[in-house]
Amino acid sequence: MILNENGLKDKAAWEAKGYMLPAYDRAEMIEKTKENPFWVHFGAGNIFRAFQANVVQNLLNAGVLDRGITVVEGFDYEIIEKKYRPNDNYSILVTLKGDGSIEKTVVGSIAESCILDSENDVEFGRLKEIFAKDSLQLATFTITEKGYSLVDGKGQVLPAVEADFANGPKKPASYIGKVAALLYHRYENGKKPIAMVSTDNCSHNGDKLYAAMKGFAEKWVENGFADSGFVSYINDKSKVSFPWTMIDKITPRPDASVEEILKADGIEELEPVITSKNTYVAPFVNAEETEYLVIEDEFPNGRPELEKGGLIFTTKETVDKVERMKVCTCLNPLHTTLAIFGCLLGYTKISEEMKDAELKKMVEIIGYKEGLPVVINPGVLDPKEFIDTVLGVRIPNPFMPDTPQRIATDTSQKLAIRFGETIKNYQNEGKPLAELKLIPLVFAGWVRYLMAVDDNGNSFELSPDPLLDTVCPHVSDIKLGDNEGVEEKIKPILSNVKIFGVDLYGIGMADQVIGYFKELNAGVGAIRATLKKYTA
Repeated sequence: MILNENGLKDKAAWEAKGYMLPAYDRAEMIEKTKENPFWVHFGAGNIFRAFQANVVQNLLNAGVLDRGITVVEGFDYEIIEKKYRPNDNYSILVTLKGDGSIEKTVVGSIAESCILDSENDVEFGRLKEIFAKDSLQLATFTITEKGYSLVDGKGQVLPAVEADFANGPKKPASYIGKVAALLYHRYENGKKPIAMVSTDNCSHNGDKLYAAMKGFAEKWVENGFADSGFVSYINDKSKVSFPWTMIDKITPRPDASVEEILKADGIEELEPVITSKNTYVAPFVNAEETEYLVIEDEFPNGRPELEKGGLIFTTKETVDKVERMKVCTCLNPLHTTLAIFGCLLGYTKISEEMKDAELKKMVEIIGYKEGLPVVINPGVLDPKEFIDTVLGVRIPNPFMPDTPQRIATDTSQKLAIRFGETIKNYQNEGKPLAELKLIPLVFAGWVRYLMAVDDNGNSFELSPDPLLDTVCPHVSDIKLGDNEGVEEKIKPILSNVKIFGVDLYGIGMADQVIGYFKELNAGVGAIRATLKKYTA
């Protein structure tokens, strides 16, 4: 059994092993898609294969669509060359369910795989053909948040972007420059409408993509490389839209245990490839079953009935509310809580923490009792049901190999949004902050975490965080079991409004956090004892 067109001719063999196969005429689908493509996706990674490609597969199976999706890779061409094309653009989706069962699907909805290489006339020429088509309705993206940036961390224009500004749209080198060149080609071929849709997991993602396209358009017009109408085209929502979206689906890198399951089924040539750019890519992808994609419904060239595939189309304001619901209450704060205390209690798997009575109770209280009363209900998703799924299905999923150490990365950058916004909502609604018992305990837990000593008194390595050099010196001489003078020692941390999003001293919460810290630092076993006390 080999994953390609020839290997899939023996359908009975695959179905006997429990694989769900494409239920449509794939050759006909590919022909129709190449003639009249409607959806191009930039970013050929795992989230695309597990989510967007599978949505299209389901809609093809149901007869809602008769065309598939075109995928484009612009960062690591070897993904296409070494995996997509040798497998005839098929992939295997292994859905890892919370009850321990798995679902195996051969996804064949990708009609064409392309390489975003402006130096390759055949590859880039084909993309220009696609972008000139009347039929093209949307281009979506999963290229990571930094993929949209035209500047480095110091605010300096990236060298490749600077070169593209100076040289124009004929052979751009930067990722975004190449996308802008394709959009300009669409403009030159009749100012045709299109939706440019970021589905990356970052706030107001559509604005980031718009800013990048606008930056290129303005520079190319200014430098005489583009018609002045290109800027107007990008700014005209009836021509080009940049919808906001909220995406949520956990898709870890292909797991060795999943590979063994597929090998046991008799599938050959499963070996993953590590490309020269260190991308880990395999013929299969594994993912959780839960998924959400909420999209601002702005599509100037129309769109297919993707809502029949589970996508939610709504207003920009509602997308924003969904994102705030997820990030500020229903998922991210619970993850961060488990990350901090998981590190302190020696856990290496988030899923295992949900078997811990105190930690389970802690995130339930933070989610249901402290966060839910002030959450903004977006209407299209129910916040309580969202938390139910997070705590009952998603985090406990034993197949999801996520670690508290990974999630603890950059915690100083997360606390203000993940907890500070709930505190602000309490203030805005006139609710007493005294009702918050465990959110302040998380703050104290993070300061205790910065000591890099676990509950057994053993040292551990802190996860990367840009503020470690700023905050760690304040706890460096605090010893486990010795709380003398800790109020003054940790005051510079607790008084940092940027970290917590609020002035803990100004709102009267600092003393509570200090008290909790003393309890957590009382000695070996104090963290467990404190959790038992406040989750009882």
